[in-house]
Amino acid sequence: MALKFPAIFLLPAHLGSEELRELEEQIPTLTYDINETEIVLGKVFRKERALFELRKHKLVTEEVAENDEVTASPRAKRVRVLGAAEDVSDTASDTASDGVVQELRKRSLSPITTATSVAVKVVKLAWFTDSLKEGAVLPLGDYVVYEGNKVTATPIKSPPKPAVNASEVLRRAMGGAASTSLAKARPTSSRGLRGRDHEHAYTPKRPNLQRQTTSEHDREKHLPLIPDYLHTTYSCQRPTPIHPPNEAFIEELTKIRTARTLIGDEVGVRAYSSAIATLAAYPHPLSSTQEVERLPGCGAKIAQLYQEFKNTGELQEAKDSESDPKLDVLRLFYEIWGVGEKTARGFYNKGWRDLDDVVEYGWDSLSRVQQIGVKYYDEFRLKIPRAEVESISDTILQHANKIRSGFHMVIVGGYRRGKTESGDVDVVLSHPSQFATKGFVERIVVSLERDKYITHTLTLGTANSERGQTPVSWKGNEKRGSGFDTLDKALVVWQQPKWSTGEAKNPSPHRRVDIIISPWKTAGCAVLGWTSGTTFERDLRRYCKTQRSLKFDSSGIRSRVDGSWVDFESGPDGQPAPDMLTAERRVFAGLELEYRPPEERCTR
Repeated sequence: MALKFPAIFLLPAHLGSEELRELEEQIPTLTYDINETEIVLGKVFRKERALFELRKHKLVTEEVAENDEVTASPRAKRVRVLGAAEDVSDTASDTASDGVVQELRKRSLSPITTATSVAVKVVKLAWFTDSLKEGAVLPLGDYVVYEGNKVTATPIKSPPKPAVNASEVLRRAMGGAASTSLAKARPTSSRGLRGRDHEHAYTPKRPNLQRQTTSEHDREKHLPLIPDYLHTTYSCQRPTPIHPPNEAFIEELTKIRTARTLIGDEVGVRAYSSAIATLAAYPHPLSSTQEVERLPGCGAKIAQLYQEFKNTGELQEAKDSESDPKLDVLRLFYEIWGVGEKTARGFYNKGWRDLDDVVEYGWDSLSRVQQIGVKYYDEFRLKIPRAEVESISDTILQHANKIRSGFHMVIVGGYRRGKTESGDVDVVLSHPSQFATKGFVERIVVSLERDKYITHTLTLGTANSERGQTPVSWKGNEKRGSGFDTLDKALVVWQQPKWSTGEAKNPSPHRRVDIIISPWKTAGCAVLGWTSGTTFERDLRRYCKTQRSLKFDSSGIRSRVDGSWVDFESGPDGQPAPDMLTAERRVFAGLELEYRPPEERCTR
């Protein structure tokens, strides 16, 4: 069960990008709005620095003295905004009737506000990390660097107007001209009304209110319970279906996240990713903003976006991003195979605006993979139907068994998660004999090239065979990458070599195909590592690290204590698993995770 922390805002100061990302993933109650939290966490050790960080995030506080007691009820104080009403009444009483005085007083009164106080504490990062080590939320105690009251101004209701009888109204109406002349004849001293006319008086900004019917209000009392699995930060502990109940809303949020990715807004990407992961695993159709705001990783911002989506069926930011000319170009470059968001921005900054510019001005600067990505840009964007995925996979398995019989294969990736169409084809090949898989990737590629199925080989990796088909060694806590692609593999371009007569050129589109070779003893890790969605895989590695002191990757599992290989795939008698899918289930069991079928690993 995940620890129940209060809402936490994480300060990015003095944190590297990798450390910041890991911490954000570990905090189950993370919020990206400092106004929603009472705990501000960071690498802060002095009160002066804490105050600086709060000011930088535009949070106004009043320090709590050591002997002060923070109470639940807010304190209130009167604040003059535009002037003192008594000044007007003192001057006007000498020259006007009581009715005019009351009118001037009414027109000159300044808005009065209250300052409501909520405690906020700036806490050392060690409080959170120590709590994780102890397995319990520790008292704040000496971890607190600064404590203050978060101050928010809210308007006070004006006092009720005194009752006025009909004769008084008539008298004041008849004296209107005189009152006006008195006002004009009045000297414009520093105690006068110059600059204080009601047309220019301060008017508090009205908050955006959401309409709510009686039935909606009643439904709030009966909102569905939040499943326990949503209170964990690990997606590998949640069922995430391919078509969640709130898929349409998630698609709009995904468009915004893509736009934030293209412009390099890493904080925005993480915030939207956290919300999307929660919503994708939430099993109930949303009905109100209150239901959204209570979900971990969502908050007021996502709730407001849901209200907009509920009212209009779309999100304006998502719509604007799809019509933005710059984002259109960045999206074009980003969809080139071998080009990431940083490279896409680099192309744009060079003045390139389409694929012709890339070819004309930058062809020689592209890597070979990027050149192939440009050459087959339109074909690689075509989706691959399940029947074609199966046909390509069958051909690969036939060639493998032609070289040496006894090979097993699992189609992984989006196909195994249940997608009707895939962007590429991913297969894992393995053999009960460890001698059969060593160096086999080169032999299968040569065989398929000979029969003209493979037109280009983008990557050919033999790292696993070179280290004796053992799991990647653990080299301490050094940042050396995730180890996800450490198996022998071939990333290739595929084209069906046979076509009907009468066509001068092969009409079959070029496809992206990944062939992964795994030794039998760790085939379960390979299937698990190449089946699940990106977020699921990222959180699986994080879960192994923080909860089990293990290092997981597709080549196997190592202990972070002594670096030894951890075998979860063999049976109690030491015998290997009878097949690759049984081996995968044993990995789940060994990691003390509930088995999630591929259809429930569709994280986005």
